[in-house]
Amino acid sequence: MTGKGWRFDNSYARLPAAFFAACPPVPVAAPRLVIFNHELAHSLGLDFDACSQEELAALFGGNVLAEGMMPIAQAYAGHQFAHFTMLGDGRAVLLGEHVTADSARVDIQLKGSGQTPFSRRGDGRAALGPMLREYIISEAMHGLGIPTTRSLAVTASGETIWREAPLPGAILTRIAASHIRVGTFEYAAGRMGPEGVRSLADYTLQRHYPELAGADQPYLALLQAVIDRQAALIAKWLLLGFVHGVMNTDNVAVSGETIDYGPCAFMDAYDPSTVFSSIDRQGRYAYARQPDIAQWNLARFAETLLPLLDSDSQKAVEIGRTAIEGFSEIFQTYWLSGMRAKLGLSTEEAEDKNLAEELLVLMQYAGADFTNLFRALSRGNLPVELARDETFSAWHRRWQIRLGRQPQGTDAHEIMRRHNPEIIPRNHRVEEALAAAEAGDIEPVHLLLDALRDPYATRGDRQGYLDPSVEKNMPYQTFCGT
Repeated sequence: MTGKGWRFDNSYARLPAAFFAACPPVPVAAPRLVIFNHELAHSLGLDFDACSQEELAALFGGNVLAEGMMPIAQAYAGHQFAHFTMLGDGRAVLLGEHVTADSARVDIQLKGSGQTPFSRRGDGRAALGPMLREYIISEAMHGLGIPTTRSLAVTASGETIWREAPLPGAILTRIAASHIRVGTFEYAAGRMGPEGVRSLADYTLQRHYPELAGADQPYLALLQAVIDRQAALIAKWLLLGFVHGVMNTDNVAVSGETIDYGPCAFMDAYDPSTVFSSIDRQGRYAYARQPDIAQWNLARFAETLLPLLDSDSQKAVEIGRTAIEGFSEIFQTYWLSGMRAKLGLSTEEAEDKNLAEELLVLMQYAGADFTNLFRALSRGNLPVELARDETFSAWHRRWQIRLGRQPQGTDAHEIMRRHNPEIIPRNHRVEEALAAAEAGDIEPVHLLLDALRDPYATRGDRQGYLDPSVEKNMPYQTFCGT
């Protein structure tokens, strides 16, 4: 038995064959279900209540397939730290596309499921810690209201994988609107030429932007729509202190979802130069650089579409350049709207941008915790060390005067509570939960996930999960393990 409710319609496999390779997951020795997302399964219309743990482990470990699954490994390319490389699913297979009762189409992907034609001498496997990390962070992102892929299950493989040391192996079941990336378009342009790009663009319009298919210039409309979604997404990242850590073009989903949780984390103390990735020694993907990198990545996307934008190459370049140059203004609009909400502002005034930016400068100078300071402001409570600072007090008075100019009856603090979370996945708590899981105790992962639910609510049972690590002078590093 493999559950009820599957409705597979594998449209990606109907694209030209160069976009993928048929590739079943490689069976594992002793699959064991580590964690399963019942809420997500129910939202997808899937019923696994009659399945045993062993049946679920066999399914989500890749040892059996449900009816209708058509496993493939997808081909794509990517600019990794600005260097172009041909890539592909080296340790993942797309089992198929499930269509929900309300006609939403989602990819069901196994990550860590063994070698594929794109493995490039890798073993195709993944470790338990990084797979649980993606599960935790992606579900936290969903709760925070940030568009994201989600995690349905993590299954231990019963095998040891070798990295710097022997590690327990595992497989993640990832749910995504699709796995079409900027890098997929780069692959099409490099290997298949304009007609390959056209077939992918038509498919992407049909799948993600059907309202644009009848536009006078549908490929320009596609470019503009992807720019808009990325601008909105990156603004949300910054508004909540999130650092993706590896914004390569193969990690940019044209659907507008956050994808691939490798060296990512949330900031504690506000610092625009924050970098978590152990290999990002130049700060290319630092917190404050994320909008610029997004624009750079989108320029690579525009380059693939040039033959479709106009038959005159010079006109096509100008059309693409104009669209890409518009990213900054679109991003700033989303970011400022979000900052107004974080500050409880329901109206718009010209000084609002300066008010927000001055607060960030003060936070950086004081080493203030990004999440906790905004939450404290939403309660009307000021950290003692900042309340005593005359510069901050002067800012606070200007903010209060600004709030006083809003319409009578506006509840600024309620607006702020809806946009400033009480909790984020604190780095040290994530690491503690992962270490326990690798040692055989999954309970800390469940406790952390429970604490992260409904992050904007005020709850009294989250003590110990709200504060940053006491080891403030220890730089936190993450690794490209997922």
